Amino acid sequence: MALDETGLVNGELYTILLNKEARGRKGAIAAFIKGTKADRITKAISDIVPFEKRMNIEEITLDLANNMDWIARHIAPNGLHTYDRFHVQQLVTEAVQTIRIKYRWKAIEAENKAILKSRKDNIKYHAPRYSNDDTPKQLLARSRYLLFKPPNKWCESQKQRAHILFKVFPEIEEAYKLSMCFRGCYEHTFNRKKAVRKFRQWFAKVEISNLAEMKVAAESVERNLGGIINYFENRATNASIEGFHSKLKLFRQRVRGVTDKNFFFYRVFKYFA
Repeated sequence: MALDETGLVNGELYTILLNKEARGRKGAIAAFIKGTKADRITKAISDIVPFEKRMNIEEITLDLANNMDWIARHIAPNGLHTYDRFHVQQLVTEAVQTIRIKYRWKAIEAENKAILKSRKDNIKYHAPRYSNDDTPKQLLARSRYLLFKPPNKWCESQKQRAHILFKVFPEIEEAYKLSMCFRGCYEHTFNRKKAVRKFRQWFAKVEISNLAEMKVAAESVERNLGGIINYFENRATNASIEGFHSKLKLFRQRVRGVTDKNFFFYRVFKYFA
């Protein structure tokens, strides 16, 4: 099973419990409940699905939200609770992006001050440029996507931009290397024991750094390490439910949006429940 939330109609949030074996077809939706409150969702499912049936759930994948963990404990008391790899990795990559954005705002502020000074002195402003013709502001804005990828997947322009970025902003380079090291914990590990050791080594590297953003991410990972390590049992992720989100949004587009909410959900359940 997979558990996640989605916003389909007017920004309202719904919690979906998905049966992975159905592969997004008929029988995929096991539960579709309005809201994200744990007590409401657990009660709705408990009232319909007998406890003996819920005991048969072998594994449930979910994100790092506390309410999802609480729901999973009630829905699948006997199942393995696995935190989705990509949500965990996103936590670390967002820390890297936060550092990049911090420097980008500083670059914008510096440029604004330089422009005002040029106007005051009645001279034309020329922004400083690096060897790849990027201004500081452009360099930090255009570096967003390369920080998500390992170096072997960079194109030539990204390699050049990364070289300049890391030379000018060594803090971003340090955060990026820690992010890639964290990614390696998933990609190059295939058992729980080795995974624990790898994550502990990564925590130690973050601890000796001066990156507050990475330390916050590391604290969250360490606090949820039990569910994160469960990934190495079956390497299960929430990819199925993320793909199902896309399918529902595409379905909404094909029916030209939602005018009658009840009828829209009636059709969704006829196709996918």
